[in-house]
Amino acid sequence: MAAISSVEKYKQPKVAFVSGANGISGSAIVEHLIRQPASEWSKIIVTSRRPLPNYWADARIEFVAVDFLEPIMDNIQKLTPVCADVTHTFYTSYVHSNDLKSLPAKNVPLFQNFLDVIDTVAPRLQRYYGPHLGFLKAPAEESHLRYEDNGDNFYYNQEDYLRDVQAKRNTWTWNVIRPTGIIGFTPLPNGMSEAFNLAVYFLLCRELDQPPFFPGNPFMWSGVSQKSYSPSIADLAVYVSTNDHCANEAFNHANGEVIVWKTFWPKLAGYWGMECPEPKFENVKRDPHGLLLEFDLVEWAKDKKEVWDRVVDKYGGKKEAFEWTDWRYLNWTVGREWTTHVSLEKAREFGWTRFDGNYASFVATFTVLEQTGVLPKHA
Repeated sequence: MAAISSVEKYKQPKVAFVSGANGISGSAIVEHLIRQPASEWSKIIVTSRRPLPNYWADARIEFVAVDFLEPIMDNIQKLTPVCADVTHTFYTSYVHSNDLKSLPAKNVPLFQNFLDVIDTVAPRLQRYYGPHLGFLKAPAEESHLRYEDNGDNFYYNQEDYLRDVQAKRNTWTWNVIRPTGIIGFTPLPNGMSEAFNLAVYFLLCRELDQPPFFPGNPFMWSGVSQKSYSPSIADLAVYVSTNDHCANEAFNHANGEVIVWKTFWPKLAGYWGMECPEPKFENVKRDPHGLLLEFDLVEWAKDKKEVWDRVVDKYGGKKEAFEWTDWRYLNWTVGREWTTHVSLEKAREFGWTRFDGNYASFVATFTVLEQTGVLPKHA
């Protein structure tokens, strides 16, 4: 996530522009902004390729359907009438693919087009990025050199373009937010919704009366990971974009504590009323994508649609939600062999102090998915 803010001081209420408002981070930013008084944020322009399933009950919201992969001039024409007063923009747009290595082909031009458009019609920007394709020093600090990504990490290209454009303009400032694995709610299908994918897995196992075995490898079972709760990402994004001393800085984000799947997986299983046996890792194999797995969730889930239908018939939820799952992404979550441990020292030094519990973040996300009818009510 990157933030752009005007160089001059703002005396009047701010006007926000949020791209990707249907996504996990985008919807969290909108939720955060509407909780602020109109004296702080007088208008909130939200965009997405698809219509919003539920419009926020706030008179400051204005929705515009925009696809930033469409011709730049078309989007400039569409957004010019509504963006004249925009002071802060929050970029959270993302195009998902089950093939992670194909992500740059769409997401690099997506961001470049967005920035070219918004730089023409409005003064500032914000987006997020994080390490998702390789090994990092731990804990990762913002000043660490980039790892060798072979061009696969599109966030590097996005940030380079952001810096280049800002250096030429020098009329706005930016921030980059680098979260870890994002936990949060979205009412629409999302390819990287870890909490949703895990919820479906646990519910299927419960219906089958089988233990929710951990499908990953010994490294991920015993190693440390971090998670980023989307409302907390929104809190950091708004904090750094509205405080002058944070201008032109990148910040890591995490909830504030690590998880170890060895203790956390059984805790999640307990939420669904199940016990998780200690994995023996007797069948760990490397899959064609380089992941190390005890079993492949893509293969495991192939015959589970009928089971999900039974779950919904008994307890509620959406039958179509089964099609929203991305088992390959869940494979990646538990089948990697590198850590995602980032330092929060810089964010703390710049005055951001929020802390969120990992288990509480998952439970809060499960609860909203239940309240909105995506998942069955928790028994």
